[in-house]
Amino acid sequence: MVVEVRDLAKRVDNGGEPLTILHEISFAVAAGETVAIVGASGSGKSTLLGLLAGLDLPSSGSVALAGEALGALDEDARAVLRGRLLGFVFQTFQLLPSLNAVENVMLPLELAGTANARAEAEYWLQRVGLAHRLRHYPKHLSGGEQQRVALARAFALQPRLVLADEPTGNLDAATGHQVIELMFAINAERGTTLILVTHDEEIAARCSRRLRMHAGQLEEVR
Repeated sequence: MVVEVRDLAKRVDNGGEPLTILHEISFAVAAGETVAIVGASGSGKSTLLGLLAGLDLPSSGSVALAGEALGALDEDARAVLRGRLLGFVFQTFQLLPSLNAVENVMLPLELAGTANARAEAEYWLQRVGLAHRLRHYPKHLSGGEQQRVALARAFALQPRLVLADEPTGNLDAATGHQVIELMFAINAERGTTLILVTHDEEIAARCSRRLRMHAGQLEEVR
C-alpha cells in the first residue's frame, strides 16, 4: 500500500474546549489508485491531507507512506520522505514569486540532487503546454498557467503519490476543466497514486474511489 491510515484522529483546543476535527479514520490506498475526498467546507478534508503529508501530526492514530510510519520520524526526516515520495498541487498554486516558471520547477529537482534539473524542468513545462512561458514570472502568468507550472513541479520528481487540494478552486470552469484533464492524463501516463480533495462531484466521479468526509469521519461512497 502507498498510504495506510489507522484510527487517525485530530483534536484542537477551542477556547479551552477540545474540538474534534477528525475522528478515528482508517483507510488504505493502493499503488496507482485515484481517490477523491469530498465533503462540505470545514469537514476536515484539508486537515486530513496535511496529516497524510506529515505537515501536521495527529492527536492519535497513524499514517504510513510506502510502509514508513510518519509518527516515527522527526520533522527533518518527514521532509526528506516528502521530497522522495510526494508531489503537491494546491488551490493557491504556491509558486515562488521571485522565480520564473522554469526555476519554480527546477527548485525541487535541484534540492533532490537531479543533475539535469533545467532540462527536466523544461521538459515538464513543455509537457503541460508552457514551452513558450519558461522565463515568465508567476505575476505574468494567468491562474491556469500558474496551476500548470504547479502540475509540472508536482510530477517532475516522478513521485509515487500526488496530493491535490482543490486544484481548480481558484480557476474558472473552462480553465479548471483543462487543468484537470491534464492532471489525470499525466497521472495515468506515470501510474502515480493520486489523492484529490475537491468540492466538484464531476471531478470526484473520475476517480477510481470516492471517500466522503462528514462530521470528522470518512466513509466510502459506493
